[in-house]
This record gives sequence, C-alpha cells and structure tokens, in this order.
Amino acid sequence: MRTRKKKHGEERLEAVSDLFLDEKPEKLEGIYLEIGCGKGNFIVGNALKYPERRYVAVERVRDVVMLAAEKVKANGLTNVRFINCDAKELCERLGECTAEVIYLNFSDPWPKARHYKRRLTYRDFLAEYAKLLCPGGKVCFKTDNAGLFEFSLSEFAEAGWKVDRVTYDLHNSEYAADNIMTEYEKNFSEKGMKIHRLEAYPPEK
Repeated sequence: MRTRKKKHGEERLEAVSDLFLDEKPEKLEGIYLEIGCGKGNFIVGNALKYPERRYVAVERVRDVVMLAAEKVKANGLTNVRFINCDAKELCERLGECTAEVIYLNFSDPWPKARHYKRRLTYRDFLAEYAKLLCPGGKVCFKTDNAGLFEFSLSEFAEAGWKVDRVTYDLHNSEYAADNIMTEYEKNFSEKGMKIHRLEAYPPEK
C-alpha cells in the first residue's frame, strides 16, 4: 500500500535531520541494524531497553522514515540513527563487518513468483548481509507470511547459513518474553495470526 504524502514533510525532515547518517559516515562497528524499520516501534523499543547499544534503522520510503525519526526524537533517544535508502545500497553506505545483528521484520513478501528476487531473504541479499555482519553476527527474521518464511528457510540453507531458534508461533514460544513488537506485528497478533521467527548465521569467512 502506498504511503500518503505527509504535510509539511520538508520542514519535519529538517527537524530530525541530525538523526540521519551522512552519505559516508565514519567507520561503524557492532551496530544493531534494522532493514525496513517502518514507523519505528521496534527500533524505539529496542533502543529504550538497551541504551548501551548503537542502532541504525533503514527505510527506503522517505515519509515513513520521517515518522520513525520523529518517534526517536520524541523519546529523547541518542543511540539511534537512520538511513533513507534501499537495502542493496547498505554495504556501500556502511562498509563491511559493521553489524552485530541485522533485523528483518515483516519484509514485503513479494508474493508473485516472478518477483522472488526482490524478497529481502533472497540469496543475493543474504550475500550482502554476510558482508555487513561482524564475525559471529546474525540475522533475526520475523514474518506473518508462511510462504515467505518457507522461502527464507530454503534460501538460508542454499546459501550455507546456519538457522537456529526457529518458531512458527513466536508469541506462544519460549522466545516471546524478549520479543519487541513492530506496528504490523501488533496488528497481526491481535487478529490471531501466528508470527514466524528465526535466527541465521552466515558461513564463516
């Protein structure tokens, strides 16, 4: 669904411009990276819970990332920065061996078969994540879409990744206590939809 253009967008973006990373930021290490941050519930929840961690949230839709940045500013958080770009640009923007954890939360499932290469768990994206991750780093993936989850399990396996802590019903699993919900997740959960979740580790470099 296309996001409706926000009123006074330029002024609002300027008000949160200090939260956005420059085109070529100084070398970052050990960051917690969310790709597709939406309106920011997940990144704000994490940053509040773990103030000692450094977070970078990525969103390609400008008006959506603006809302997330406004939420970070409203909470007075200093450990979150944003990038307004496509996922495939991240290695160029951040550099290799940058992220401790990469979060993929409720990514677009691109359900049509001909669009499978656009899915954020397609093997070409996994190769980029492997470059971004520090040694021992991991991808944490959540979705409500069973088809995307099965596709992702297959892609991780084909790419040689180790998959761990897999559940097809996150909110009724042993991993529920530490879970922080996104906007979509809260909505899906209230409708009784099951959330699938996994962690994945790339092949050793």
